[in-house]
Amino acid sequence: MMRTVSGASHPNPLASHAPGLAEMDGIAPAQQRQAPPSSRPSISAASNASPTYSNMEDQTAPAPPASNGSQPARPGFLRAKSDFGPRHPSIPPESAGEGSTDGNFKIRHGWDDQLNSEEYSNLLTSNFFMYYTDKKHETGGCPKSDDCAFPVQEWRMRDRLKTVSAILALCLNIGVDPPDVIKTNPCAKEECWIDPTVTSQTPGHTPMNQIGKALQNQYEQLSMRTRYKLLLDPTTEEARKYTSTLRRNARNERVLFHYNGHGVPKPTSSGEIWVFNRNYTQYIPLSLYDLQTWIGAPSLFVYDCSDAGLIISNFNRFAEKHQTEFEEARRRDPTVEHVDFSDCIHLAACREKESLPTNPELPADIFTSCLTDPITMAVRFFILQNPLPSKVTARDAHNIPGKVSERRTPIGELNWIFTAITDTIAWNSLSKPLFKKLFRQDLMVAALFRNYLLAQRIMRAYHCHPVSHPEIPQTHDHPLWRSWDLAVELILAQLPDLQAEARGEKEYTYKHSEFFSEQLTAFEVYLKQGAVERQIPEQLPIVLQVLLSQVHRLRALILLSSFLDHGPWAVNLALSIGIFPYVLKLLQSQANELKPVMVFIWARILAVDQSCQADLLKDNGYQYFINIFNPNSGIPIQNASEHRAMCAFIVSMFCKDYNQGQRASLSPELVESCLGHLKDMQNPLLRQWSCLCLSKLWVNYEEAKWVGIRCMAHERLCELVVDPVAEVRAAMLHALASFLGIRDVTAQVANIEESIASMILVMTTDGNSMVRKELLIFFSTFVARYKTRFIVAAFEQFSEEQNDTISTPPEERNGEGLYMKTRATETGGATGSTSCSQNTIYSAIWKELLVMSVDPHPEIAKDAGIVVDYILIALIESSLAKFVQPQLDEALQHVPTPRPMRRALDESSSMHKVSAPPTPTKDASYLSLFGGIRKSTSVGASLKSLWTGHDPPSPTQKPSARAKIEDTHTPTVDSRPQTPEKYHVEEQPTSRGFKTRNLTEKPEIPLKSAFFEWSVEYFREPQMKPTEADEPGSTDYNGRLWRRNRNDKIIAETQPLKEIAVSNRWDVPRGYFDNLTQPSKMCFHQFEDHLVVTDNRDTVNIIDYSKAVSRINCFSNGNPPESKITDVRFINEDDQALLMTGSSDGVIKIFRNYDWKGETELVTGFRALTDLVPSNKNAGLVFDWQQGRGLILVAGDVKVIRVWNAGTEVCTNDIPARSGSCITSLTSDQVEGDVFVAGFGDGAIRVYDQRQKPATAMVKVWKEHKQWVTNVHLQRGGQRELVSGCRSGEVKLWDIRMDRSVKTIQATTDHLRTLSVHEHAPVFATGTQRHRVKIFNINSGKPVSHFEPYSGFLRDRSAPICATAFHPHRLMIAAAAVHDNHVNIFSCHEPRHSAVKTVKLWEGSTTVPSRTSTLG
Repeated sequence: MMRTVSGASHPNPLASHAPGLAEMDGIAPAQQRQAPPSSRPSISAASNASPTYSNMEDQTAPAPPASNGSQPARPGFLRAKSDFGPRHPSIPPESAGEGSTDGNFKIRHGWDDQLNSEEYSNLLTSNFFMYYTDKKHETGGCPKSDDCAFPVQEWRMRDRLKTVSAILALCLNIGVDPPDVIKTNPCAKEECWIDPTVTSQTPGHTPMNQIGKALQNQYEQLSMRTRYKLLLDPTTEEARKYTSTLRRNARNERVLFHYNGHGVPKPTSSGEIWVFNRNYTQYIPLSLYDLQTWIGAPSLFVYDCSDAGLIISNFNRFAEKHQTEFEEARRRDPTVEHVDFSDCIHLAACREKESLPTNPELPADIFTSCLTDPITMAVRFFILQNPLPSKVTARDAHNIPGKVSERRTPIGELNWIFTAITDTIAWNSLSKPLFKKLFRQDLMVAALFRNYLLAQRIMRAYHCHPVSHPEIPQTHDHPLWRSWDLAVELILAQLPDLQAEARGEKEYTYKHSEFFSEQLTAFEVYLKQGAVERQIPEQLPIVLQVLLSQVHRLRALILLSSFLDHGPWAVNLALSIGIFPYVLKLLQSQANELKPVMVFIWARILAVDQSCQADLLKDNGYQYFINIFNPNSGIPIQNASEHRAMCAFIVSMFCKDYNQGQRASLSPELVESCLGHLKDMQNPLLRQWSCLCLSKLWVNYEEAKWVGIRCMAHERLCELVVDPVAEVRAAMLHALASFLGIRDVTAQVANIEESIASMILVMTTDGNSMVRKELLIFFSTFVARYKTRFIVAAFEQFSEEQNDTISTPPEERNGEGLYMKTRATETGGATGSTSCSQNTIYSAIWKELLVMSVDPHPEIAKDAGIVVDYILIALIESSLAKFVQPQLDEALQHVPTPRPMRRALDESSSMHKVSAPPTPTKDASYLSLFGGIRKSTSVGASLKSLWTGHDPPSPTQKPSARAKIEDTHTPTVDSRPQTPEKYHVEEQPTSRGFKTRNLTEKPEIPLKSAFFEWSVEYFREPQMKPTEADEPGSTDYNGRLWRRNRNDKIIAETQPLKEIAVSNRWDVPRGYFDNLTQPSKMCFHQFEDHLVVTDNRDTVNIIDYSKAVSRINCFSNGNPPESKITDVRFINEDDQALLMTGSSDGVIKIFRNYDWKGETELVTGFRALTDLVPSNKNAGLVFDWQQGRGLILVAGDVKVIRVWNAGTEVCTNDIPARSGSCITSLTSDQVEGDVFVAGFGDGAIRVYDQRQKPATAMVKVWKEHKQWVTNVHLQRGGQRELVSGCRSGEVKLWDIRMDRSVKTIQATTDHLRTLSVHEHAPVFATGTQRHRVKIFNINSGKPVSHFEPYSGFLRDRSAPICATAFHPHRLMIAAAAVHDNHVNIFSCHEPRHSAVKTVKLWEGSTTVPSRTSTLG
């Protein structure tokens, strides 16, 4: 994604959940921080100091920066810029004259103005973009594997229970004290707040009845739906009868047994509890074993008596006995019914050998009061514990006004706060499974356990310790109890006024508690500190409670969405706490202000758990999102498109693998909404998910496809072929692949599907591997649908190729069996034969599949090989097999003798059902350059994998489009014979997540796409906060800050040395090393001590020269035999650089971790040049990288200069070269990036301006050189000299305003083999035919120094120089010679006591922009 730099805080759900995205040209304008001139010197100031230019590599085009309205003290910490020039206070004015070696400093080409614009200077200082670092490049478009992904936790209560029946057994025997209890005087008397010693005058209202009724009322406050049965002073028979009856009626639901034993003896040592005989003359023990048998399970027991802990321990012992008996019974009779007594929950008033409190200020049933009337008990406890004098008495605890069910009344609010606090204490103290069982499974159990936490706190103060099973930790000292005390105190403080107001004595308005708003603030603080360690927020259950209140609901939802943004772990936490029913119910709300945040929350939930589809269907909840998705609906926020993208995601997840969801969603309006949003060029995320929404609507649902046809959806989708965002292009292909497959293939359907295939055929040249992968999946679906037509296309192309092979005279082929066909062949005119498939889409796709089977990206090559093999196997198994067989045998006779490859090929893995006789292994050089295909491939390429069982043609076996003349005529190449067995000596890096193909499996199509799953991951990743690398203090951030300061230091140290370059010798050896192969191209990293050296085949060596010169990595570029690496560059050098290579088969590849052995990965690879035209002199592929604009200029043996945009990964321009000769070198203006210069094989030099139309882009041509241009280079710093050299030894200086060269220097009288120009210092180096490297002063044209590279003991000292390269900043040069594997590094003599420059260190402050045109 493209991150912008701005001063705004991170978005909230009402503002923005993701960064702004690319515009049509793929380059979105970032908000740029501007620095005042004092923070870093303006470039105009630096220009007076020395002939340099700051920041020539990495700047954007000069456009006025968008100001955010504030001018920070200095630019925010961005990724470091590769300044080819000073970033620091300039050299004092008195030394300005010394900066120029000729004393007359002048910038070439009229580019002085670039130096004098302060606005432009600020722009260059404040912006830097990085390329190929997006998620799509990091992951290769592959979703996370299951072991890396966050697992979905089970949050739904699948085994939800209800407490349907309750027995309230009260053994009080009022007036008779049990024999083992000695009561104090006075002592606790009240039961359910009723004094049993006070008799009622009303008949039938005995104290016992009143207490029983009061207890039932208190329980009904907890659960109204439970059926209660009062057992007042029960007998054994009554207990058996009613418990058995209730269990029978309850079936598998829970039964509550509440036992109050205050009027009977303590439980026996075996846990028996006491009841009465019929005459109430005896206490009868009730066996727990019998009680278990009667009540069964699941059940809930409350024991309010002394020694209650004894009952639980004995109950569990008897439960084990029951279990043993059951197992024995099951052995005799497998059908016996099982009762699981482990699902019994117990709450006991105290431990074993503890007695209940007898304090007269407390009720006798203090445990029951805590459980069933917690607010009254808690307030009473607070009053009793309060040491300060107060007007409030203990009786006032019963007189708090209001209703418990009304949250805006004092007692209702207190109850609400109590519920939130006890829920939160439990959430933070219990394990999650236990919390779920006790607090979410059963409403009655949850209520009793919340109140049990209060009992733990209160009874402990009176030396009593309640016991539970399952056991829960002690929570009496949890910090939230202080919040509870505060809430109680604030209400009690108002109580006298409230009571006076109730009596009509005064007017008083109740002041509501600030508890919930304060807890939301605490939650906000938690969110701001980042939740870095995934620490569970204490306030989450409180946020859940707040959703019940309209007052705080919006704020709570916004904070909740911020929490969910942290990722799947946060979503799982929120779901487990019970958030889902609330957000589901809120879908029925029409409140506009809730819509954005609801969309965000639902997107996060569905990204983690798809199982919510049925919930959305149940009450038409999905319609909420379809309505918002409609372009005509108004959302009260600025970034409506982003929320509509989330709506598209929600609808697509609703339809995914859910036919009912598809049927419910389908409407022409939804399809039109999706298609309408495709034109929203401001938001790629919306375009992407509109495509994916259509895709999921169409999968296996024909009715939706016909709605799409009526809306012309296929044509409107195909307009996205040129969309600037790769993810959108891939999503469009994903949708079209789903669109295929209407069962009845009528002429209309076939025409539509053929037209779709025709319109997207151009995407085979797409530079993004993810797009090509989706295109291949579309092709595989198309092939599976029209299998027979592809069999015919394959057969006819195979036959045609064999005919052409036979008919081509041997003299038209080169030594490798590669030949060029006549142009007429490409149109079918030369063959003279008519075929069924000629000029059909089926033939075109077949040829493209062959091309894709040798794609630079290994995964695409592998998958394309599967599709091609599928067709060929079908061909062999078809009736055409008898015609194919002789032609195959004929083809195999024309195969050259195979040459040994490094890796032995496994002959045992051949495909089954192969009717051909055993054949020798075919080398990739067999593959012909088939004229009708743009790239080098053929049927034989695919046959190779089918008939010998080897991997499908992959980058390691890719046929070359070059003839051998490439090597024999290119002037700078070793003329010794090629040794192809040396190809692929090193390991070839693959893309992340690549898995090799299992050749024992038969090819199956259509291929499966993972793009949707990969896209879903966007909604699982944080969007509201900066990435880890942008978080100050993180390891990545500190590393980037360190690199920026190091880069600044290197630039500051090297800038003053430029005058030394033209006055001192360049023969200080810095080391040499054996490259093991012939060096061909070399490139220094600007800031790391790395030198990359490529050979004349496919090997890349990375050299570290910081201390001892050593090779730290080597790997294969993967280009095929007979091709070679022709150019190499570093990109993103200011931070963590990537390595870009170009090879003569027209392919550009980019590697990450290039300096880590075994860790190097392919970021991307694409065919930058097609239709390579062999000539008698081959340049292969040459390119230039513009970091500032993110452009790759690619040329070579083609008639055009191709401009590839790294942000959009498409070719944006084909500029005609206006020459019949090949292009040998490219160089460009790295500042504004408009002008570039090309050198040609015929000696011409042409200047192009990208601002012009392609036809008129060539603005200047010079033809003073008469031979092959060895190199042309435009300095990035210094005087911006444009230097060119040709083979005759002439070196010329140019000014693009002049019609002829400014200066000509005869650098050598023999062949000029290499030419290198320093980026800043006014020197250039030439490598000659006579093993000598000469350094020249650009200004005077005179030699400065020369040296001969060391070639090893007794080696040829006359070998021509084959490669030279300057370090971009340091005075350092590397050189190598032909017929020699050594590379030498030399540096210039530097004065020992050079002036020390002060470097101002950077301190990071903001995020970093990453310039791409994607959504990450």
